Amino acid sequence: MSATTRQLTRTISAFGAAAALALAPAPAATQDAGFFLTSAGPGDGAALGGLEGADAHCASLASAAGIDGDQDWRAYLSTVATDGNQAVNARDRIGTGPWQNVEGVVVATDVANLHSDQNNLTKETVLDENGDVVNGRGDDPNRHDILTGSDLQGRAISGQGDTTCGNWSSSASDGSAQVGHHDRTGGGDNPSSWNSAHASRGCSQSDLQGTGGDGLFYCFAADAGGDGDALKD
Repeated sequence: MSATTRQLTRTISAFGAAAALALAPAPAATQDAGFFLTSAGPGDGAALGGLEGADAHCASLASAAGIDGDQDWRAYLSTVATDGNQAVNARDRIGTGPWQNVEGVVVATDVANLHSDQNNLTKETVLDENGDVVNGRGDDPNRHDILTGSDLQGRAISGQGDTTCGNWSSSASDGSAQVGHHDRTGGGDNPSSWNSAHASRGCSQSDLQGTGGDGLFYCFAADAGGDGDALKD
């Protein structure tokens, strides 16, 4: 084989390899992800447009990141009972699991595991929809306060004033929301809790940012046959 022929063969092989890579699907782990922390909130503090608006934000971020568009995305948020409407527990609207992050790492096997000390939620595994680690305590800026409105078991909190910023409709400074710490460290009654560390100072974007948050929240893919629509007091 001549030198010219050998060079032509190498060129064709390299072109074929590059074309194959370009046409290859995204890693299955990313497409099948069932859990992420939002890289950003809607931008108006805890005014998320209620549960419907928060769910839509999860779906929009997932779609933009190339995650499976057929997933039924639910924000991990509780709401309190108002005007005849039942309270909604975050744990009851996210399906049954298991859930994996965008790198394919299982963060919880089911709802009970998610709300136990055996889950796999850490700063390194609670990735955003793009697979990035989100700033925590000690980083600048700190963004570890995650909106949940929930107690340690993922249920709505009653008898403690405003814990959901008007059921995720308010960005006023006189409200409050229960938040967790995605990095499992910080202050509050339960500093190592991912979902119920303490109450926020207010509901505005500046209030949330001023105490170590940014209006972020968790998103879970509810399984098709699960109880994602269950409402419980």
